[in-house]
Amino acid sequence: MTDDDTDPTTAPTPEPESADTRGPRMGRRGFLGAVGLAGVVVGGAAGGAIGYAAAPTPTDSADEQIPFFGKHQAGVVTTQQNSLVFAAFDIADTATVQSLQTTLARWAAAGSLMAQGKPVGPVETRAGAPPADTGEAFDLGPNRLTITVGFGPTLFDDRFGLADKMPAALKPLGQLATDTLIDPSISGGDLCIQACSEDPQVAFHAVRNLARIGRGVVELRWLQEGFGRASATSTSQVTPRNLMGFKDGTANIKAEDPKVADEQVWVGDETDQPWMKGGSYLVTRKIRMHIEAWDSDDITDQELIFGRQKSSGAPLSGSQEFDTLDFNMRNPNGKYTIDRFAHVRLAHPDNNGGVQILRRGYNYTDGIDTRTGTLAAGLFFIAFQKNAHEQFVRIQNSLAQDGLNEYISPISSSLFAIPPGLAKIGDWYGKEMFEYKS
Repeated sequence: MTDDDTDPTTAPTPEPESADTRGPRMGRRGFLGAVGLAGVVVGGAAGGAIGYAAAPTPTDSADEQIPFFGKHQAGVVTTQQNSLVFAAFDIADTATVQSLQTTLARWAAAGSLMAQGKPVGPVETRAGAPPADTGEAFDLGPNRLTITVGFGPTLFDDRFGLADKMPAALKPLGQLATDTLIDPSISGGDLCIQACSEDPQVAFHAVRNLARIGRGVVELRWLQEGFGRASATSTSQVTPRNLMGFKDGTANIKAEDPKVADEQVWVGDETDQPWMKGGSYLVTRKIRMHIEAWDSDDITDQELIFGRQKSSGAPLSGSQEFDTLDFNMRNPNGKYTIDRFAHVRLAHPDNNGGVQILRRGYNYTDGIDTRTGTLAAGLFFIAFQKNAHEQFVRIQNSLAQDGLNEYISPISSSLFAIPPGLAKIGDWYGKEMFEYKS
C-alpha cells in the first residue's frame, strides 16, 4: 500500500444610534392580541481553489464535487448551496482522548469519501452485520456536498486535557441584548457538523453517517435542517430572500474577494493558539420570525424597517440593489430616507467600524407552534468571522435598536471554533491541536 493508498480506517494512535416617528402599524404584540454504530471507512481524496465567476450557478449539480482537502475547510467561502443539515454533539461520558481522536479521524476519512459522492464503506459486509453506509444517497452523486466540523467552548474543559488549548476568541458569547428566549437545549455543544449540499438528502446522509460512525463516543445534542439559502457568498449568485420576502445580506462577503476573507474571516497570526491559524469562528443563531404579525404590517413600514425596497432589493436611497447606501439622504420632510433604526443601517460596516462577517444562513420551518397556532419558521443564521466577540457581537449590539426586533426572537445561540482545512488523506480534525498539546 502506497502513501496515496493509506487506509483512513486506521485509527490514529496519538499519545495518550432619537427615533424618527413612524405612522401607526399593527406590530407583533398588536397582532397577537387581535388574533454511530461505527461504519467501516475506506478510500477517499481531493484538493481546491476559489475563482471569479459571473455566470449563474449550474442547475444540475449532481456530479459536481467541492474539494475536500485544502488550506481551509470547505463550506465557509464555498459558493453557498441550497440545503443544510447542521448538527451539534456532546461527547459521551465514557469517551476517552483516544476514542475522541479516532472519531475525528474517521469523520475526516468518511467526509473525504462523501464529498466525492461515495459511500463511507462497503455495502456488502459480513453476514449478520449492517451495511457500513446507510444507503439513502446512493445514485445521488456528490451534489456539491461540503462538510465543516467545529469545536465548542465546552470541549476545552478538563475531560480531555485541552483547557490550555482553548482560544481566547472561543470564550462563550454570553447573553446579548435580545437574548431573552434562548433555549439551552438547542444551543452549544462540544462538536458541530455543518453539511451543505444542493440535494437535502445528500446533506442528511452526511450527518446521519457521521453520527453513526461516532456512536458511543458522541451523542446528538440538537439538529437543524435549512431549506433555501438566505445568503449569497459569490458574485455568481442572486441575493436570495428571507421568509419576510426581503433580500437580506446584499453586502455579504463574496468568495471572489479573498483579501476581504483574509481580513475578516480567516484566523491569522493574531491568534493565541497556533493550531487555529487558517481556521474561523462560527456563530449560529436560530431566529424565530413572527410571520403572521409581519404579514399584517403595511409595505411602507416593512420597507422602512429593512431600509430596502421589497420588490427590487434596492436601498431606499437608490434604485438598484447594489447602489451605494446613502445614510445621509433625507426626505422632503427632513427625516432620513434610510431610517435611523433600519436594519440595513445598523448592520452596515460603515456603522460598525468596518467590521464584516460572512453570512451563510438558511430559511427553516419546524411546522406549527402548537401553543399559538402560528408558523414556527424563520432564519437559521450562520456567520463566519475571525473573532466573533469583535465582529458579530459588535454588529449584534448595534442591532439591539433594530426595528425588526419586534418581529423576531432569537431562540438559540452557539459559537464554535472551525479549525483549518485538512491537508491530505490521514489528516484529521484537531490533529494539530492535539499535537501542540504533546
